[in-house]
Amino acid sequence: MEKITKVSRIIKKLYYKIFIENYNKKISYNFPVDYFRWDLIKYLHEKYKFNTYLEIGCDKDQLFSRINIKKKFGVDPFSGGNIRKTSDEFFKDNKETFDLVFIDGLHEYSQVKKDILNSLKFLNKDGLILVHDCLPESMSKQAVPRYRMIWNGDVWKAIVDLRQNKNINIYTCEMDQGIGVIQKKENTKILKIDKNIKNLKFKDFYKNYKEYMRIISIKDLKEMF
Repeated sequence: MEKITKVSRIIKKLYYKIFIENYNKKISYNFPVDYFRWDLIKYLHEKYKFNTYLEIGCDKDQLFSRINIKKKFGVDPFSGGNIRKTSDEFFKDNKETFDLVFIDGLHEYSQVKKDILNSLKFLNKDGLILVHDCLPESMSKQAVPRYRMIWNGDVWKAIVDLRQNKNINIYTCEMDQGIGVIQKKENTKILKIDKNIKNLKFKDFYKNYKEYMRIISIKDLKEMF
């Protein structure tokens, strides 16, 4: 995990508020307090009997250590998992295909989008991609450059961007900081955005997040998947 000194935190915070955005409203989500990403994966695995699993960004193996799928690959350049590479390096040489992919690497729009698109290339038929940290509650939790420890990054922009693709179907489950659920199939509700994705602000997200993210509850997800 990136280390942030007090001085760099202050400098980045000032930079962001002066040159990018200064917006103070917050979103209140209904995240369950007793259901997390490992619970969701356990549910999906029990239902679909996955054989192969890829995790991008493992940190201290908070999730990877709980995965009981037969063949599992954990990619992280610094810690955790079982493959010490960046995701770009991994995908460049990869020959495997996967039933389930969990993306929790660098939480910045361009890299998350790249990780999703690369994962789709190696996703088995009827496979799923899950993306962590899709629902930031405040401007500071999604600010890039990062200036706080508890941070989602602008992962949400990758979801908004790819929801415009007619061949990718995406929902966002309201749980555990927001879990994007991605299928390689016809988009049943194409999003239309009239702004450049890079230029979207948290203010845009605050006003449109339900439409942008196509939010569903855990109950909805279990009825659909």
